[in-house]
Amino acid sequence: MAFARHGEGARGDLSALLSQVHPVFMLPPVAASWFGSMLAGEFSLALGAVHMVAIFAAVYTAHVKDGYVDFYLRSEDDDHPLSEAGCKRALAGSTTLFFACLVGLWYLVDAWAALLTLPTWLIAYHHAPQLDTNPITATTGYPAGIALAILGGFYVQTGTLAPVAIAFALVFLVLLSGVKVIDDEQDHDYDSSIEKRTVAVVIGPERARTAAYGLMALALALVVGFVLLRVFPPETTLAVVAFGAVAAVSRRADSEIATMLLVRGAYVFLALLLAAVWFRPL
Repeated sequence: MAFARHGEGARGDLSALLSQVHPVFMLPPVAASWFGSMLAGEFSLALGAVHMVAIFAAVYTAHVKDGYVDFYLRSEDDDHPLSEAGCKRALAGSTTLFFACLVGLWYLVDAWAALLTLPTWLIAYHHAPQLDTNPITATTGYPAGIALAILGGFYVQTGTLAPVAIAFALVFLVLLSGVKVIDDEQDHDYDSSIEKRTVAVVIGPERARTAAYGLMALALALVVGFVLLRVFPPETTLAVVAFGAVAAVSRRADSEIATMLLVRGAYVFLALLLAAVWFRPL
């Protein structure tokens, strides 16, 4: 078998490769790329598709590398569908796809489009075991990827970065950093035992939760501020109300349920922002 630890033939390999596609975590970065394209107004589907494939390849790289490190290097996981050689082959494949897209963006747009997209792969590949051991980079890695996806999606359509794209990227960076702190809180005890320094490990679960909701509140305040400055359309305040309601409910839940609620709340937040931008072009 070229990829799988279990199963036989092409079907086993395909199943192992597909196991690394995690829609809950893959959909937001791909949607963020599309969101960035929509912010540009009229956009090229072809250019948007190339950028979205690049983002998909970067996130796939992160999942494969994370699984490889957790099972083969850290012995954290009980099982893994990909063999050690299969992990390396999958990483080679996703990396090749990413850099093929990068070349396409360079050719179709310019070098800056490629350079703006490149950090998404760098974050993805180095998330484990380098970035996930530092409280700052462990928290901001995924949100930074989302922010870069928005900026890149906008840039490939326009060849420039407007204040609206930068503002939306900032909002998602702050909001999702807060959600990530709650997510990491679930693994506080285990992370402490292996000296994995997440925010919850460094400052304790209670203060980490306070910091997390502070970040989310700041992100929602930024949306309102950008509406007042006429950077965002007024309809984006609906997203603030919706996510604020979810966050209020999640505060009374444990970290696992809170993470589930907040991740789904982030989907609603993004969907309402998409609707506001789509029906009220900036």
